[in-house]
Amino acid sequence: MPARRELTMRQIKQMLRLARDGVSAREIGRTLGIARSTVQDNLGRASAAGLAWPLGPEVSDAVLEQRLFARAGVKQGMRRLAEPDWPSLVREMRRPGVNLTVLWEEYREAHPDGYGYSRFCDLYREFERRLTPVMRQHHGAGDKVFVDYSGKRVAIVDPATGVVRQAEIFVAVLGASSLTYAEATWTQTLPDWIGAHIRLFRFLGGVPRLVVPDNLKSAVHKASFYDPEINRSYGMMADHYGVGILPARPRKPRDKAKVEAGVRLAQTYILGRLRRQTFFSLAECNAAIATMVERINAHPMRRLGTTRRALFEAIERAALLPLLEED
Repeated sequence: MPARRELTMRQIKQMLRLARDGVSAREIGRTLGIARSTVQDNLGRASAAGLAWPLGPEVSDAVLEQRLFARAGVKQGMRRLAEPDWPSLVREMRRPGVNLTVLWEEYREAHPDGYGYSRFCDLYREFERRLTPVMRQHHGAGDKVFVDYSGKRVAIVDPATGVVRQAEIFVAVLGASSLTYAEATWTQTLPDWIGAHIRLFRFLGGVPRLVVPDNLKSAVHKASFYDPEINRSYGMMADHYGVGILPARPRKPRDKAKVEAGVRLAQTYILGRLRRQTFFSLAECNAAIATMVERINAHPMRRLGTTRRALFEAIERAALLPLLEED
C-alpha cells in the first residue's frame, strides 16, 4: 500500500477552489493525483475550521496549515482529552535535564484528567516524526556546534585590477536551536579556519561544549572512525576556549546532517539572494552575508512555530560557556 502523501498548501487551495466550483471529490482527486478519501478528509477539515474558497488575505500558508492541522499527526475529532502544545514540548526537550517524564508530569499537573504517560509518549513521538530528519535529532542546549565550508564560493572583484577572486563560505549551526552563522573567508587554510571559529564564538557570545567539524585538513590531520588526529593548531585553539573537538565520523552522514542542512540553506538563502550583487572587498561581502544570516535566524521554523534566534535566546544562550575576558 503506498505511503500517505502529504499535500502542499497550494494543492489544498486548489482543492478548495475546485470544491467551490462544484467539482466532485473523485474528480478533484484525479486532477491532483490523490485519493478521493484524502480529498474528503481535507475538505472535512476545512469545513470544521470554517474555511472556504476564496480565502481571506489574512490566511497565509502557515495560518492555513495551523487551522487545518493544529493537532498534527492525528485525525480530527479522535481525541477527547486536553491536547499539549507539541511544538512547545519539542522546544522544551532541548533544555538540559528535560525528558518526557518531566514534561508529562507538568502536563498532568495542568490537566489531571489528561493522557497517561504511555499515550503521551506515543503522541509526542507521532508529532516528532512529522519534523524533518534534522529537526528530529536531539541535541542538548549548549552541547554542539556543527561547522563546515559550503563548497560553493562567492566572487569578489579587486577594485584596482578588476581581477575576480573566489572566497569560501564558512557555515556553523548550533545543535539545539539551529542558530546559523556564516561568513566568507579567502581560503579554507588553517588561519582562516581558526579565525572563522573565533568570530563564530563572538557571534554566539559564548562557547558550546563541542565543535563538530567535517574531516577537512585544517581540522583533522588524520581521519579515523575511532581516533581521529586533530590538527595541532586547531587543538590549541580548542584548549584556549575550553571546547572539545569531535570530528564527524567518516561515512556517517547523520553526524553532520545539521550543518549540511545549514550549508544548503546558506547556498540558497544567502548565495541565491546575493547572486546579482558585486562585491569589491571581503568586508563588504561579509556585511551582506551578516544581513542574510539575521534574516535566516529571524525566519520562523514552520513545525516548531518559533525562530532560530528566539529559540537560541530561550534555551541555548545561557547554556553556553562564557568567552574569555580578553576575547
